[in-house]
Amino acid sequence: MNLRDSAAEYPITTSGVLLSTPVFNVAEERFNFGELGDELTRVFVTHPGAVAVVAVDAADRILLINQYRHPVRMNLWEVPAGLLDLPGEPMLTAAQRELAEEADLTAANWHVLADFFTTPGGQNEAIRVYLAEGLSDVPAAERHAREAEEAELGFAWVELAEAVEAALGGRLHNPATVVGILALYAVRQGAGRLRDAEAVWEHHPRGIAPA
Repeated sequence: MNLRDSAAEYPITTSGVLLSTPVFNVAEERFNFGELGDELTRVFVTHPGAVAVVAVDAADRILLINQYRHPVRMNLWEVPAGLLDLPGEPMLTAAQRELAEEADLTAANWHVLADFFTTPGGQNEAIRVYLAEGLSDVPAAERHAREAEEAELGFAWVELAEAVEAALGGRLHNPATVVGILALYAVRQGAGRLRDAEAVWEHHPRGIAPA
């Protein structure tokens, strides 16, 4: 079986924006669905998308960042990540930028671990998770000045087995982090394979080229 999600298009009769913000919009669309052409109405969030980075050092440890997330009122352990909020910026370039800005690191080797939609029933946010290896420190004079919640980040290097246990034990909740950790574990166990860092995401909602 060739297990693969597929694109689908149904006639949209009306489309509008109910709320616009600097990060996302709330849209309402009506479309004809099914053999009888029933008109359905859906309200959903349109999102620019994001990238996340599972950074692994020479000892096969994963970098996790502790960051306060106000909507859930929690400090979450997460992999470095950020929005695709620069027009036309390739996903790989965005991932490299986020790793430098959030973790003061660069990487010599990049691969794609996983692509996923965070909440496809309610928004079109799409996240690509990268594996970054061959790490080096960003020179102190070139480091990004972190602000707001990012000004108080905590950092930890965690063994892969410990990270997997925390993810499966319900102690980690950031979706890109859980997906990235389990994807890397699957690859290490021979149950999956890495993809090229510039692999095409054919049906990315924003139509942003990966490279």
